[in-house]
Amino acid sequence: MIFLLYRVLQGLASPALLVYFLWRGLRDKRYFATLDERLGTLPSSWKQTAAGAIWLHAVSVGEIIAAIPLLAALRQARPRIKIFVSTTTLAGHQTADTRLTGLADGVFYCPLDTAWCVRRVLRHLRPSLVLIMETEIWPNLFREVTRTDAGLMILNGRISDRALPRYRKFSAAFRPVLRLCDQILVQSDEMARRYITAGAAPEQVTAAGNLKYDFTPAGQPPAPPVRAFVEASPAPLWIAASTSADDHAEEEDAVLHAQTQLPGWRLILVPRKPERFEHVARKLTAANLSWTRRTQLDNPSADILLLDTVGELSSLFPLADVVFMGGSLVEKGGHNILEPAACGKPVIAGPHMENFQDIADHFEARNAWLPIPDGSHLASAILQAHRDNTLGPAAKAAADEKRGATARTLTALLSLYDSRLPRFRPPQPLFAIEWFLAQLWKYGSQLDRNSKRTRTRRLPVPVISVGNITAGGTGKTPVTIELLRHLPNSGLLMCGYGRDARKPVVLPNSQTRLPLSHTGDEAQLYQGLIDIPIGIAADRFEAGELLLRQVQPERLLLDDGFQHLQLARDFDLVLVDALHPFGDGELLPLGRLREPLEGLARASAFLITRSDEVPCVAAIEHVLRRYNPAAPIYRAKTVPAAWRTFGGRPASQEEVSDGPAIAFCGLGNPHSFWRSLGQLGLAPREQISFDDHHRYSPVELRRLVRHATDIGCEILLTTAKDAVNLCEGCEGLIQPLRCYWLEIGVEIEGLEQLLQQIADTIRCWRKI
Repeated sequence: MIFLLYRVLQGLASPALLVYFLWRGLRDKRYFATLDERLGTLPSSWKQTAAGAIWLHAVSVGEIIAAIPLLAALRQARPRIKIFVSTTTLAGHQTADTRLTGLADGVFYCPLDTAWCVRRVLRHLRPSLVLIMETEIWPNLFREVTRTDAGLMILNGRISDRALPRYRKFSAAFRPVLRLCDQILVQSDEMARRYITAGAAPEQVTAAGNLKYDFTPAGQPPAPPVRAFVEASPAPLWIAASTSADDHAEEEDAVLHAQTQLPGWRLILVPRKPERFEHVARKLTAANLSWTRRTQLDNPSADILLLDTVGELSSLFPLADVVFMGGSLVEKGGHNILEPAACGKPVIAGPHMENFQDIADHFEARNAWLPIPDGSHLASAILQAHRDNTLGPAAKAAADEKRGATARTLTALLSLYDSRLPRFRPPQPLFAIEWFLAQLWKYGSQLDRNSKRTRTRRLPVPVISVGNITAGGTGKTPVTIELLRHLPNSGLLMCGYGRDARKPVVLPNSQTRLPLSHTGDEAQLYQGLIDIPIGIAADRFEAGELLLRQVQPERLLLDDGFQHLQLARDFDLVLVDALHPFGDGELLPLGRLREPLEGLARASAFLITRSDEVPCVAAIEHVLRRYNPAAPIYRAKTVPAAWRTFGGRPASQEEVSDGPAIAFCGLGNPHSFWRSLGQLGLAPREQISFDDHHRYSPVELRRLVRHATDIGCEILLTTAKDAVNLCEGCEGLIQPLRCYWLEIGVEIEGLEQLLQQIADTIRCWRKI
């Protein structure tokens, strides 16, 4: 009911929101440029084809800076994880662009808290984990994240003195939202009590410390204009940082008055909000003071520098002799004093530090800062702080004393990351239609499995199944070939998907050739890569009997046989594609599951293919363990083996890359081929995908060649499977273009252990 009421109120407030957006845009034209991202439209280059990213939301400058040590530690611990950072304010976005280079893979404006905007971002980024800095509680964002099964954490949580009464009063509304979080890591024990008061469950909340204490000065030099201002005079320098205003006063008035009482001192004045730059400039002109702007710097020797840019303040603290932290003389709750303190600078602040009360109390207990009651004491406090040689070192010691929150936070978020594998549903109304069809599939497939179990028959040799639980490609063919190479004197049973003939077929060796319509494409692919006897029939028991009459293999491998329950098998190797491991957890056609995940309990072992291409393999293993605690889990990676021409001649990488190309394939998972091309350093002008097992007609090939010629391409790139499915006479149709197909191999981690497990199973079978 809380979420329904929230959405109703959103609908009623939508006209007012439109007026607000127009007002913001008219005040600052840059705001209009942010609307696409606020409506959930992100750059196409950020679109993730597999789960595993992390989305961190930090509302503005302070939260961005607090997140820097954590992002740096995360990047070092898991460099392959894609990290995307959202922010709300223009200043926050500018700061993130400047400070998060190399730490974030993308920075964007947080979508509006409407379900459709949030869903667009989630489907685009496919995050395994969403992190919310401090106190950003958005009902639709939280609910949509949890509906995908992604992890949700609040980091560095705090509730200010001013906000606490509201949270206490409306705890009934906040409770269902906060309890969607997997964990809430807060700054202190007091903040833990406040979150519990607001509605969080006690077991959700952990006091992990304040990330802002882990801030490390970046060491980046100031920009040339600022450096020119500082070097123009050896006079002592103070910084008035993040100055603000409320309905009653403007801190710049106190700052300028203090400057008039400090002869021989110079000042860098930094207003908190960019929209106040011009207003403060007019104040400086009216005060008849010697000043210049950072963006113009027409007088480097002036007494005052107005910093009318965003993102540079942190680089200036090391230059200061004294720092006054704004937002504390007016009722704004103060700003973070840890940055100048970490630089060992004396810090002055006013009486309003409610937003950072824990930090203020910590510093006051150690005499590590200089509080003042109002602006009239600012000039004298600056002189006192400058004379006191202990204040700066005490500030640095106080800041260093509570470091360590980053390590604790990193441990917690990685633990959650390794346990969550999200799924992403299609938008309505397609979801409702596919959900209904998936229920029919569930019922029908259960009846089918029950029927197959009653008809199970056993062959007189051991049977090893290589299969999967999802539709589409999982890298099954190269894995089967690798096993056959290490299991000599074996045969292969397959259904011959896509063949026209229904009569069982036996191929005793690779020299026995039959038309594609009799065998299907996969049998011919196997024949081209390895010399093995193959039995082909919809009824794999019948195919096995025919094969055993003609050849005497020691064992049989059952291709794609996990659901072929009418043939008894002795070992079930289940392949899980790391790019799409569980088909979004839904049955066909809503997802890609052939049967419910409970079927994983039948597996003898699991092999996670393409495990090197995603950072969330531990989460995949976590899901497997949920359904099958005992079966060993192995990992494999796909490796490009060789390029070949249609005549089978090997082709060098230089030959293949000698000209612009188009890539095409008909695979269950075409992204695997695109990734292989990327690994080889190839960037085709276009990537064209067809249905799995697609057979290419002469008309399609001519159209493909014509299109490639029109856009100036000289080369066609495809897969071994597609090379088999090209029509007769394809070489003539492709000319004058050159066409190459990629042979794929696989490297299995723990291959010896897997083979030993299979051998042990076969020994047990022989004893029986």
